Amino acid sequence: MKILLAYSGGLDTSVLLSWIKEKYNAEMIAFCADVGQKEEVAGLDEKAKKTGASKIYIDDLRAEFAKDFIYPMMQAGAIYEGQYFLGTSIARPLIAKRMVEIARAEGCDAIAHGATGKGNDQVRFELTIAALAPDIKMITPWRDDSFRAQFPGRKEMIDYCVAQGLPVEASMKKPYSMDRNLLHISYEAGIMEDPWFDAFSPENKEMFKLSVAPEDAPDTAEYVTLDFEKGDCVAIDGVKMTPLEVMLKLNELGGKHGIGRVDMVENRFVGMKSRGVYETPGGAILYFAHRQIESITMDRDTMHLRDSLIPKYAELVYNGFWYAPERLALQAFVTETQKNVTGTVRVKLYKGNCYVSGRKSPNSLYSPAIATMEADPTNAYDQNDATGFIHLNALRLKVNARVNGPENLMK
Repeated sequence: MKILLAYSGGLDTSVLLSWIKEKYNAEMIAFCADVGQKEEVAGLDEKAKKTGASKIYIDDLRAEFAKDFIYPMMQAGAIYEGQYFLGTSIARPLIAKRMVEIARAEGCDAIAHGATGKGNDQVRFELTIAALAPDIKMITPWRDDSFRAQFPGRKEMIDYCVAQGLPVEASMKKPYSMDRNLLHISYEAGIMEDPWFDAFSPENKEMFKLSVAPEDAPDTAEYVTLDFEKGDCVAIDGVKMTPLEVMLKLNELGGKHGIGRVDMVENRFVGMKSRGVYETPGGAILYFAHRQIESITMDRDTMHLRDSLIPKYAELVYNGFWYAPERLALQAFVTETQKNVTGTVRVKLYKGNCYVSGRKSPNSLYSPAIATMEADPTNAYDQNDATGFIHLNALRLKVNARVNGPENLMK
């Protein structure tokens, strides 16, 4: 039997690699995806092989992540439960897709992951694999009673590594868990499980990796321009950039000014509530600027229709349905809405906030001549027409009042 394992070289996946190999008498192939987590990959090849892998793939997926996953999601304006920029959620289908490709190339019988049985990631990985490779078996140790019995805690994992001679440096559990990629960092579990715990208090400053605290940000605001073409940011301050370069630059700028921090209690797909703290500096700026260029280039009813679909789109990403037919159909609609979303947005970054300080577009639907309170030189809008417009919209309200009485509306 040949099994492909999502592998980071840390304690959990090192234990998993060895344990799965022994239980299934299998050949193990390890896979590490670089999606911007900045983890050290030097020596990972040797570590994986000493742990029991016959081969390891270490793939830089950052450019694909930015272009084919982050950018389409930003075009959709997707944000989960009003706050979460879906940083972890959107990385999982890319990682799982690449695992399917490797599993096919290597002739693997199964794919394994180390996602907990209480979280969302297990669902995201497995729904993607079900969509792309329904014939490949899944191995999920954290949903195996014998695995959980053997490893009820981190101490037992460390003891196992010592006994097996596995090359892992580990200590007792950190006070929280962290997941990093090109779009964000998330912090959860441990001390984060108390929703009264103040993650943004001064004594917790050292926890954050991507951004300074807003109170420590520069006292002088910084102005930045973002150029968009068909809904995608293609340049910053006039310098053409790839999606990956845009994300790296915006992360640098947003982090410098303390932008994009979120603390929320969200609803997991598996049914429980979960508290998470997030840093999304570049994503927060990109999301905000994209909305600003849409405000002058997108037709009102098109925007309102797209906006009505944002909760559904975000839910599909959060729950792991990136490769579901309905997400693809929604994306086709989103792409159509972005045809004229071209222009430039100027933003002001200051002390944790992002302000708009200008937007312009050759496709602008905003007309100062029509919107002005002064005389309209175009005669595009006749104010007298508003009388009939209001009468028609008031008709049903008047009929309801005559039939049911206005007092019924004020109870």
